[in-house]
Amino acid sequence: MRLNSRRPDVDVVVLGAGAAGLMCALQAGQRGRRVLVVDHWHPIGERIRISGGGRCNFTNRSVSAANYLSRNPRFCVSALSRFPPSQFVAMLDHHGVAYQERDRGQLFCVRSADDITQMLTRECADAGVRIASGCRVIDVSGTGTTGDPEASRFLVSTSDGTFLSSSLAVATGGLAVPKLGATPLGYRLAEQFGMRVIPPRPALVPLALQPEMLTALAPLSGVAFEAGAACAADPAPRFLDSVLLTHQGMSGPAILQVSSYWQAREYSGDSLGAVALDLLPGLDAGAWIDERRSRHITLAMAMADTLPRRFAATWCDLHGFATPLNQMPKKDRLRAAKALNAWTIVPSGTLGFDKAEVTLGGVATDELSSKTMESKRIAGLYFAGEVVDVTGWLGGYNFQWAWSSGWAAGQFA
Repeated sequence: MRLNSRRPDVDVVVLGAGAAGLMCALQAGQRGRRVLVVDHWHPIGERIRISGGGRCNFTNRSVSAANYLSRNPRFCVSALSRFPPSQFVAMLDHHGVAYQERDRGQLFCVRSADDITQMLTRECADAGVRIASGCRVIDVSGTGTTGDPEASRFLVSTSDGTFLSSSLAVATGGLAVPKLGATPLGYRLAEQFGMRVIPPRPALVPLALQPEMLTALAPLSGVAFEAGAACAADPAPRFLDSVLLTHQGMSGPAILQVSSYWQAREYSGDSLGAVALDLLPGLDAGAWIDERRSRHITLAMAMADTLPRRFAATWCDLHGFATPLNQMPKKDRLRAAKALNAWTIVPSGTLGFDKAEVTLGGVATDELSSKTMESKRIAGLYFAGEVVDVTGWLGGYNFQWAWSSGWAAGQFA
């Protein structure tokens, strides 16, 4: 949509036409507010379209604050409780969008993620929301002051014209997936208005390995196995899922999940430390080895009953476990058992925002009202979605935060 008007009458300008921005816009529009959504990317909702292999894992049946990382772990409670997954599912039902439940309560579209983008676009149109895609933000200024919403005025200069509004909602996302247009605009605006930003980092991201470990494991690229993953120094939460070895390091759902917690440790002043992988989840490795001690087989041969053979052989080579189990000294059996239940790896870093699903960090939650998502410093200024320091687990939780926080902002913007 090309606008060209110099200063059209607008009550709310929403920056970002992703999940949080569209939800915020349609909610504000349904309240009778005159809403304009501005996004530099075209077409809108591209992150929605590509998610979940094109089927969009749009939420999870079971959502709580325990599924999110934030400097304030309780910040997300208000929005999530007022707009829970059932509310978004009700929207899908109203529009006849078919969905299905997969493992661990994850909900996906049956046909295509486009169904969700189209649903949100229709809702916006019905609410009178105007959407300007391919419209670049040049400058934003504001006169809002704390506690005086009537005095709030925001001037948004774009490549399609200049717009004056009484409310400004920032739903510009984070830095993940830069090939789809991710920018730091939201963080810069927060800082421009004197708000604190937690330094953004890639989250739900593959981990890179130290050179020696990478050299040993790189030939196994493509090999996957089930494991429990946790930060070695802080084993809660622990994620039981697939681990995938790659030519750059480790990926797979278990690694993506633990990567966020591994990154977050640095926020608290801790060193990044190690990740611990339980290769025999649910089993006591010591008892497991003892059950096989009478057999003239190597540990690698025994491991191959439950783990990929090539991985088992390489892992045993790395640890020096070549002696048959019926000849292995007790100290080596104890060492093997410990390593099987907690194989500690010190990653060298992550594969960065290019490979990350979402962003860790963002606008500090103590700068915002958890009820309204409004800035405590600037009346009329709202932040929602990934731009805020709330990061969800893999499995639909980040989309649910986008819907819930966008909904909350849309009730007040």
